[in-house]
Amino acid sequence: MSSTQRYLLDTYRAARLGDPAPPAPGTHDTRVLRELRTYRRFRAVLAGRPAHGRLRRAAAAITGATRRRHTQARSTC
Repeated sequence: MSSTQRYLLDTYRAARLGDPAPPAPGTHDTRVLRELRTYRRFRAVLAGRPAHGRLRRAAAAITGATRRRHTQARSTC
């Protein structure tokens, strides 16, 4: 049974019993991912490691590439 079918069945049962409808599948996915990221950062700090990782390095690489492009464009003018 898929999550959509399960949701529809739960919604039907809630309507028959007069209970509030359950949240739709995927409603809280973003919040769960943010809480997981926060938890992993917290555990890293407790372990004595820096609280940043791949995302910060990727952002630095993109920013560095952008800066290099701008400096090259200025030097040719």
